[in-house]
Amino acid sequence: MKKTMIIVGAGLAGLAAALKAAKEGFDVKLISSFPSERAQSVMAEGGINAALDTQKEGDSPKQHYEDTVNAGCGLADPNAVWNMTQAAPNLVRWLHRIGVQFNTCGFDEIDLRNLGGQKKKRTAFAKSDTGKQLMTAMIDAVRQKEAEGSVERFSHHSFQTLLIHNGICLGCQIRDDYAGETLQLAGNAVIIASGGINGLFGDTTGSLANTGEVTAELFRLGIPMANLEMIQFHPTTVELGGKRMLISEAARGEGGRLFAYKNGIPWYFMEERYPEMGNLMPRDITAREIWKVSRENEVFLDMTEIPKEVTEKKLAGLINDCQTYLHKDIRKSPIPVYPGIHYFMGGIYVDEKHRTVMKNLYTAGECCAQYHGANRLGGNSLLGAIYGGMIAAQTACEEVKNQDLPEWEKETADYNEPVLKKAEKKQINEIMLSAMGVVRKEETLKNGLAQLQKIEGKVSLLGQAVIKSALERKESRGAHWREDYPERDDRNFYKTTIVQYDAEGIHVSWKEIPQRR
Repeated sequence: MKKTMIIVGAGLAGLAAALKAAKEGFDVKLISSFPSERAQSVMAEGGINAALDTQKEGDSPKQHYEDTVNAGCGLADPNAVWNMTQAAPNLVRWLHRIGVQFNTCGFDEIDLRNLGGQKKKRTAFAKSDTGKQLMTAMIDAVRQKEAEGSVERFSHHSFQTLLIHNGICLGCQIRDDYAGETLQLAGNAVIIASGGINGLFGDTTGSLANTGEVTAELFRLGIPMANLEMIQFHPTTVELGGKRMLISEAARGEGGRLFAYKNGIPWYFMEERYPEMGNLMPRDITAREIWKVSRENEVFLDMTEIPKEVTEKKLAGLINDCQTYLHKDIRKSPIPVYPGIHYFMGGIYVDEKHRTVMKNLYTAGECCAQYHGANRLGGNSLLGAIYGGMIAAQTACEEVKNQDLPEWEKETADYNEPVLKKAEKKQINEIMLSAMGVVRKEETLKNGLAQLQKIEGKVSLLGQAVIKSALERKESRGAHWREDYPERDDRNFYKTTIVQYDAEGIHVSWKEIPQRR
């Protein structure tokens, strides 16, 4: 009898997991609030990392590993990172074969560009629309499995809670957003690939359809979270319609320069302070430098010196977006930029194989804490999503293929979540943005925590866990910068932050970083 795999989320991580599980002979049930075409993965611009070395710079997976671990300030699982960076070249070549229209050079070799934190050209790209290209190819690949009958889609269905029996995950409860009906789906394994917790903050570059409610429900059920304080601010964003519009790092990778006016003269502060890598320093450093300079001077990104052939072949999507939404021609004038919340390095705690602490429950993609440590390299999110989805599915398939679902009677799941009012959502957003900024301190963190404790619901509970994690990490490391603790403290905090909820409340503890095998 065929086994059933339930996957919550239909972005890159969810599609990768579905493809892998279907190929392994599982019946896949793919759950998502929206069609894949509207997943946040579509919004990714810069590219996907792999040490292909088509530019003959002497790059290697080992150097990719070292850059990833160094950018993450040592907090990423080194074994997981090693496996990902070793697999990356073949994974990107496979994506090219299934139809991703990467920019090419030479005789159909995949072209590569620079992205922040990496001295080598390592990022494969499709102009500045890489996410769209990846999603198109992955959607087509999964649709073949749908046509064969091995993948069943449940679009417009919202995850409500897990079905748990004797501490084992045996499926999930979902709601048909059109009909309003509740369904209970039994499965041999469940993979959560629900994306980042953008809805907790509101003012982010990501999709607000990623409400964070799936992660919040798992936290309410006692599933531990890791490194929730590690929130990446992208250095270059623009305010647009109540959220942030991303100005891709690809712009700086192709020659864009950050500057502010000092005494009426352009001051290229990143090039002055970081002469080796300049505008391509890791995102945490670049975001903080822009934040500091912006307290006295507006910061601009100048792309006017980028050659026409480069903008047309490599940045066409960015040019069109800026013309459409900002009414700016970036080829003719600089644009003002400011850091905006972009990516969540922390999330559901998983081990190297993407297992959670609950049997038969796995997670992948931005919803889990894996690969990025305290700061993510540009180009590693798409890689981590696809690779992580495949590893989660591979692990699940191996572990449940010889397991039968136990005899049990489905009961009404423990789900009675009060619906947050619009004003309460806005209040939570304002509290989180105020407390968890580019630079933090104890006073604002404690004030934010006190305000959240007055609001009921699992989303507020998750917000409290984020702030408590930031309070307990009394150091500055990567994306977590404490004004009152400005030094990195490896002696006390070279560890993963673990936060868990039970009947007694929210508890923060620490877990040692695994040793590199």
